[in-house]
Amino acid sequence: MTRIALYPGSFDPTTLGHLDLIRRATRFADRLVVAVATNPNKAPMFTAAERLDLLRRSVGPSPGVEFGVLTGLLAHHAKEIGATILIRGLRGSGDFEYEAQMALMNRRLNPDLETVFLAPDSGLTFVSASLVREVARFGGEVSSLVPPVVAEALKARFAR
Repeated sequence: MTRIALYPGSFDPTTLGHLDLIRRATRFADRLVVAVATNPNKAPMFTAAERLDLLRRSVGPSPGVEFGVLTGLLAHHAKEIGATILIRGLRGSGDFEYEAQMALMNRRLNPDLETVFLAPDSGLTFVSASLVREVARFGGEVSSLVPPVVAEALKARFAR
């Protein structure tokens, strides 16, 4: 039986923490679907297509890793693609309460979906996409927090 995991996120932008979780999630899933989530309540810096492109280029060729866009309910999307494992990242205790609540709702909507929480490498626990955007917006150095292709995209975005 193929173990399919889904790792959804805004990836606005992709950080080294995201890449760390992708790498580690492939250890216990035969197929990992990394999905750029769209949220009508958020105004992302990059379009879904741009985020997907940056994510693909950041990860590069990786056996068993696929990419897509997620619209609608995550639990329903997981069922559609046959995913039984949901990957979520926890940077600190502040993330846990929200993520636990989401895990319970997702399990209610899709009883076959188990949420697995992964903590990023200890050197990346402070890195969030929103923090990266804020630092980049004001001309700060983010190249140690994001893949090179993302650092270039951020520079281009804020050079305008």
